Amino acid sequence: MATTALAQTDRHKAARRRKWREALTAYGFLAPYLFIFLTFTVFAIGYAFYLSFTRYNLLKPPEFWGLEGYRRVLCLEALLPRAADAGPLVCDDLFIRKALPNTILYTVIVVPAQTILSLILAFAMDQNLRFRRLFRTIFYLPSVTSSVVISIIFIWLFSPQGVVNQIFGLNINWLNDKNYAFYTIMLLNVFTTSGTMMLILLAGLQDIPVAIYEAAAMDGANKLQSLWHITIPMLRPVIFFVVTVGVIGCFQVFDQIYVMTAGGPLDSTTTVAYLIYKWAFRDTAVKMGQASALAFVLALIIMAVTMIQRKFIEGSGSVSS
Repeated sequence: MATTALAQTDRHKAARRRKWREALTAYGFLAPYLFIFLTFTVFAIGYAFYLSFTRYNLLKPPEFWGLEGYRRVLCLEALLPRAADAGPLVCDDLFIRKALPNTILYTVIVVPAQTILSLILAFAMDQNLRFRRLFRTIFYLPSVTSSVVISIIFIWLFSPQGVVNQIFGLNINWLNDKNYAFYTIMLLNVFTTSGTMMLILLAGLQDIPVAIYEAAAMDGANKLQSLWHITIPMLRPVIFFVVTVGVIGCFQVFDQIYVMTAGGPLDSTTTVAYLIYKWAFRDTAVKMGQASALAFVLALIIMAVTMIQRKFIEGSGSVSS
């Protein structure tokens, strides 16, 4: 009996040691990712949140000033309490006056345009066409090309002596005219993102069982009725994902703005993401704390817009009766 008990104890100890070795091995493989995630995501977000409550310009230690950064971003003198020695309110209205309206306009135009174009391309690529694999590659290629490279190509195309003006016989300085610059960047974004959205929607289309269409055809439904009562309802979760990704991308648009116009002319292409960069690194009086506050305001806006569009777009995916 004693020998049996001793053997069981040894087996339990061996099992525990094996579990510990397996756990240590797993965490050893996870360690590089965990280090990067904790350092560049968790710590970075936490430190940025701390900086949003400070006066900071990269040259001296952060100085705590409470909600002053948020107040300056939102110009909310009456709604946010201020310290007695805070001095007169300084309201930087570039966010309210230019960046936020520009970003909303950009999102309202680009997201529907890229979603509709992606749907059309997905329906076309779902047909039995010759060379459709080649076409899929061609449509997707701009999405995997560097956005900086695509932006430089568009600068050449839309320059005063560029291909666009020469083809249409125009004399427009597209990227230096406040009436055209922003819409040129919108065209670039639709061109570069539609390929990715097309592949996502195409995967959703191919996931719909053919038997449902066959049953609908036997009941006398034509193609338009099948599209409206079968395809669109069953694509709602995919469309919600595409629209959500598009909205987040539009609210965070930066690289095209930075490369093509740097927010000009006359701040006509300044977006929220570019304004964060401008306040943090380009203004004479560097406003790192204020830029951090604006970053979290942007995060709240994206979260609110996502929840609203989820309410109106996302469905159960069931087929309409």
